[in-house]
Amino acid sequence: MPYISKWLCISIIIGGLVGTASAGFLQSLEWATNFRENHVWLIALLPVAGFLIGLVYYYYGKDVEAGNNVLIDSIHDPKEIIPFKMAPFVYLGTLVTHFFGGSAGREGTALQMAGAIADQLSKPFKLDKNERKILLIASIAAGFGSIFGTPLAGAVFGLEVFLIGRIRYNAIFPAFASAILANLATDLWNVKHTHYHIDLIPKIEFLPILYSILAGIAFGICAAGFSRFIHWVSSVFKSKIQYPPFRPVLGGIIVALAVFALGTTRYIGLGIPVIVESFEKQLPLYDFALKMIFTIVTLSAGFKGGEVTPLFFIGATLGSALSFFIPLPFGLLAGMGFVAVFAGATNTPLACMLMGIELFGAESGVYIAIACVVSYLISGHNSIYTKQKIGETKNSRFQNDQDKSISDL
Repeated sequence: MPYISKWLCISIIIGGLVGTASAGFLQSLEWATNFRENHVWLIALLPVAGFLIGLVYYYYGKDVEAGNNVLIDSIHDPKEIIPFKMAPFVYLGTLVTHFFGGSAGREGTALQMAGAIADQLSKPFKLDKNERKILLIASIAAGFGSIFGTPLAGAVFGLEVFLIGRIRYNAIFPAFASAILANLATDLWNVKHTHYHIDLIPKIEFLPILYSILAGIAFGICAAGFSRFIHWVSSVFKSKIQYPPFRPVLGGIIVALAVFALGTTRYIGLGIPVIVESFEKQLPLYDFALKMIFTIVTLSAGFKGGEVTPLFFIGATLGSALSFFIPLPFGLLAGMGFVAVFAGATNTPLACMLMGIELFGAESGVYIAIACVVSYLISGHNSIYTKQKIGETKNSRFQNDQDKSISDL
């Protein structure tokens, strides 16, 4: 009872604060997106906006610049309290990125805001090192669950994301409580989440299962490719441009020129309308590739935001396009890709299965699960999070070799 009472109290505070922060962020993001779409000329100022973001982080935010990796690293080895400034910095940086036309998401911002807010409770509640780990896991769960309206997936994501192949069950109650309460708080502010619908789901039979496996392979390759390319392009920016504030200037120039050359804003921002469209009709194969390029350039250059919503876009449009080759309904393939590419890029298959069920309904659960598991396996140990550690490898042979090496030491 003392454990439950303590963590219920903490979870209520986390849920209220993080849910409110997510609600405010979502409303701000919607306003920024609508304003940009009505004033497309603002995209020409993206390099200037990038320079300002770079300046702020270079001179005042070096200790929080790593973003989600700061949270994951703090779970592995909690040291100093995460600076509260991470929350306003990433909030403003993400709004500026979207306002001027960068291609980014919202999950990274929600998690960083949640972690920075929640970690301030460590001292008032006199939490020790292990309790701080639980606190940060709960904050990630709250941020993820409230920003996407998927509390169950958010809770499991918080438990699953920092250590590949293993889950901390001592954090299961705070994670679920915080995620559910944060989502409830966001709903109380009348913030609406996007809903998706899969029209046709085939009967579970041998051929549809085989087709799902083939689709999962494609999603896993896509996830691994995204993870590798975003780290490689980031290293190129860092090696070629020594002064960090100039990196987003170059990235902004590339993105702005590409937008005006293509004559469309389809591949910048969150891309929610295109994601919805992927459930309604077959989309061309180049949609996912262009979104991948825009997102990799934006985030690798130093603009702020998350990778997850762009991964939803990439996965959903890839799935919709695969319906030209794989005889499954395009809506189902879009839903499978929506979560499976995310599962492969973050190594969180259980959270993605739950997210698919929460967003698309339990009827699609078997197909969602197949796609997520196959993508998770095919993507290897690549991840968009560099601080994510391997708790248990995806291949038992490599796990045995790893355990032997440890014992030899």
